[in-house]
Amino acid sequence: MPIHRQRRTGGKAALPAASEDNVGSIFFLEKSLQPGSTMTLHFTCATAGASLLPHQVADSIPFSSSKLPEILSRLSVDPSSEMASSIKKTLVECESKALPGEIKTCATSLESMVDFAMSGLKSKNLRAVSTSVKASELVACHAQGYSYAVFHCHTTTASAYTVSLVGADGTKVQALAACHMDAASGVEEAYKKLSVKPGSVPVCHFLPQDDLLWARV
Repeated sequence: MPIHRQRRTGGKAALPAASEDNVGSIFFLEKSLQPGSTMTLHFTCATAGASLLPHQVADSIPFSSSKLPEILSRLSVDPSSEMASSIKKTLVECESKALPGEIKTCATSLESMVDFAMSGLKSKNLRAVSTSVKASELVACHAQGYSYAVFHCHTTTASAYTVSLVGADGTKVQALAACHMDAASGVEEAYKKLSVKPGSVPVCHFLPQDDLLWARV
């Protein structure tokens, strides 16, 4: 999928090959964000149309690995199903420790997501963006596999770019690319694949279409 940008960021560079072409699984260098670069990408939705629950309803449902049988029963999910596996995986990820300097939560409602974004960015004047942002201090919210909408939100420092993509079949996408200097989740392995030292250059990836970034206005 050729990349078209509104602004150049550096010299021409080949994008790395990847065994998986899910949009969040491919990492590349910031200088690759320029017209003419190509890669194979699949934009997917982790939530598959899952609904956001009202705050009071979400808070009434257990959200803990220790309560997994009760959760599956409350949500009428077959314990042997793929959805049950997704729920278990999401709970484990939500309960994992934050990275050094990171603050994280799993938001089970829009209200809890907004509250976390305001707390993490120390501001009530925020905007949610999924296609463009110019801030460096952000709260990123990644959609998780669950019976209802759950977002894994965390504070992060990154540069973000709007990128115009055109597919081989002419499909056009306005995508959001985030470039990290730190070894965030998944980025550590990307440094090895790109043959660069951690922290030496930003490592970038596209965000899936159901992810959100929060920034100060």
